Amino acid sequence: MIGILVVAHGTLGESLIQCATHVLGSRPPLVAALDVSAQTQLCMLGEAEQLLVELDQGDGVLLLSDVYGATPCNTMCRLLVPGKVEGIAGVNLPMLMRAITYRQEPLESLVKKAVTGGQEGILYISPEFCDAATGR
Repeated sequence: MIGILVVAHGTLGESLIQCATHVLGSRPPLVAALDVSAQTQLCMLGEAEQLLVELDQGDGVLLLSDVYGATPCNTMCRLLVPGKVEGIAGVNLPMLMRAITYRQEPLESLVKKAVTGGQEGILYISPEFCDAATGR
């Protein structure tokens, strides 16, 4: 099973995991958050490396970060090992849910499914779309 580490500003990572836990009914195993607050990037790097060791059961780890180019993502970039530790920026709940759902698949496939899940989770909701969704 592929481990998942969410590296994000504030408590976003743990909040996303809590939302996924609510939807799934229990906290999924091998999922963790590194919430970035006032830590320096060097402190974060050591903590992230330790979490990677804990989350990697031999199938690799998927890192999810909130904003490309920001401190959490920059930290994530220092941890990437192609084919073993892969990363995606722009995490949202649909992306995390997709990653949790398909993490029995190879890491390369999981990356593609997580990106697609995140992109497909962003929709403009028009009044007609609401009517169709709610049956009004």
